[in-house]
Amino acid sequence: MRLLGSAADWLGSWFVSTLSWWQWLILAAVPPAIIALYFLKLKRRPLEVPSTYLWHRSIEDLHVNSIWQRLRRNLLLFLQLLLILLVMLALLRPSWQGRKLSGDRFILLIDNSASMQATDVPPSRLQEAKRRAGELIDQMNSGDVAMIISFADTARVEQTFTDDRRRLHRSLEAIRPTQRGTSLLEALRVASGLANPGRSAEADNVSDVQVAEALPAELYILSDGKFGPVAGFSLGNLKPIFVPIGTASAANVGIEAFSVGRSETRRDQLQAFARLENFGTASASVMVELFLDGRLQNADRFEIAAGESHGVAFPLGDVESGALRLKATTGDHLAVDDEAFAVITPPRRAKVLLVTPGNEPLALALQTKSVAEIAEVQLESPEFLQAKPYEDLAAGGGYDLAIYDRCRPQRIPQCNTLWIGNVPPEGGWSAAAKHPMPQIIDIETTHPLLQWIDLGDVMLAEGTPLTVPSGGSVLIDSDAGPLAAIAPREAFEDAVLGFVFIDEAVSAQGKRERYVGTNWPIRPSFPVFILNLLDYLAGARGGQQSESTQPGKPVSLEGLPTRAGLRVRGPSGKMVDLPAAKSGKVSFTQTSEAGVYEVQAAGKTLQRLAVNLFDAAESDIRPSAEPSLKIGYVDVPGRADWQAARRDLWKFLALLGLGILLLEWYIYGRRVQV
Repeated sequence: MRLLGSAADWLGSWFVSTLSWWQWLILAAVPPAIIALYFLKLKRRPLEVPSTYLWHRSIEDLHVNSIWQRLRRNLLLFLQLLLILLVMLALLRPSWQGRKLSGDRFILLIDNSASMQATDVPPSRLQEAKRRAGELIDQMNSGDVAMIISFADTARVEQTFTDDRRRLHRSLEAIRPTQRGTSLLEALRVASGLANPGRSAEADNVSDVQVAEALPAELYILSDGKFGPVAGFSLGNLKPIFVPIGTASAANVGIEAFSVGRSETRRDQLQAFARLENFGTASASVMVELFLDGRLQNADRFEIAAGESHGVAFPLGDVESGALRLKATTGDHLAVDDEAFAVITPPRRAKVLLVTPGNEPLALALQTKSVAEIAEVQLESPEFLQAKPYEDLAAGGGYDLAIYDRCRPQRIPQCNTLWIGNVPPEGGWSAAAKHPMPQIIDIETTHPLLQWIDLGDVMLAEGTPLTVPSGGSVLIDSDAGPLAAIAPREAFEDAVLGFVFIDEAVSAQGKRERYVGTNWPIRPSFPVFILNLLDYLAGARGGQQSESTQPGKPVSLEGLPTRAGLRVRGPSGKMVDLPAAKSGKVSFTQTSEAGVYEVQAAGKTLQRLAVNLFDAAESDIRPSAEPSLKIGYVDVPGRADWQAARRDLWKFLALLGLGILLLEWYIYGRRVQV
């Protein structure tokens, strides 16, 4: 019974009956009737003739028209039967299960982020996404148009709207993998600008396109979905369709951290630290090798349980400079996170300027032995801001960090700054009226300035709530408003404290008296803040690791002021020339490749920097049990296949039947003439 049911289902998927049972009976009687016509015996009057020749001819006629004779080969009979058979098949409406596209305007978003290099779908997830997109292009009807957008953490229009399938296929094949993270938002903005009316380009998004009228489009997102929900976005006339790429068997062990620091037992020695994480469902055996300037220094082998991480440390000795590469042999499905890089920089003391009318706690904190090892601090009074030496050093990038305590220069210097009890004269900063006894309610401990800091025991006599410019971040928040913040300024950053350590006020007797504005300098967190300040804003690292950045993120490079431009050599050997900058600092954005970059000016190496993936969202290549996307308030479930559609075959059968009918007519006409 099961076999009969399966056969019936199979036949039902191929044929659809268009006649009732009695109509089929009439049609089924036609083939026997055709055969009977060829057996029909003609009734002729018998004649007696004396001629033997005529006698033989009559016998042959009787034999030919005998109804019980054996059916002889007759091409016309076979053609007629075949024609009837094709008519019967056409009436059954044979078809097959196919695929189709709905709509006539399509936008294909192809994810080419780091995780799309995973090989759990051979040869890679990106190649599979391109293959699936190629299927979509092949299914387009005449007049349909499509465009292709590749995206990682940024979006790129590979092909604008066109109905030329060859151009679409060429643009699709031109998409290359990247080592970047994933962000769907910018790709959605580009697609939305082409489908929704009234979308004007944003200041920081020149790819957004304004259209005059609505042009609805089917939005196909081909990705492994390794990114979070897209909040606050309206799809408008876009109809999203998510095509998930990846398999449940995906496994990966990735390097999630790699850094250089001082040994805990011997402060004059360096160590390399690394953390690897197993994102798979089974235990993995890993071998790691450490290279210094291309030479093998150390190696280790260990097991990492499923879902666990493992730390490893390698002693480096008294190395002053060099490039480190950590290589992990894992045998998993993603190789892009099996390497990590770090740069050991030569010892360099940062140049710090402190301008204050008098701040003993801050001056004392900047004159300790620990600070003297990593920074050279210049202490000046506010009158120094009017001197020519200050103007020359500030304009020429002579300082790494300038601290202005209750004073303000006429022009911001070409370096990072810290403002205490005041705000920068430019950049959109402003301060409200002073608020007595503000209570600290939140601090941004993830920012390098406040890491490892607890301000729960810190009290403030008064605070000045800050208005932070666009792009800035609040570091310390209170019940009165933000009391500490940081914001970018070209290649630099400005940090502002909305409270003071020491200040003066007029007493009831009319005398100016000094008072303490906070008890923070006597708390354990204050020395930590000073070291964080010198480390982050002054770049004082004491000969340890240079800053590491992720692929595609901009970095600030220090060059020679006004005299020469910069030349950056990438990991693959590609050279990039940058123009000279008066400040001696420029922003470098072409960091799309993981590895070590070397910055040169006037033939000298000024700086080396490391670029690493270090993105758990990209390394965790396991697909979710029920893949889906959330765009704004819309849940987009994953769809493994295209929309099903029946492809009819009866039209082809009808054309074939017409051809057979014409052939029969031709053969019959030839025989009649003969």
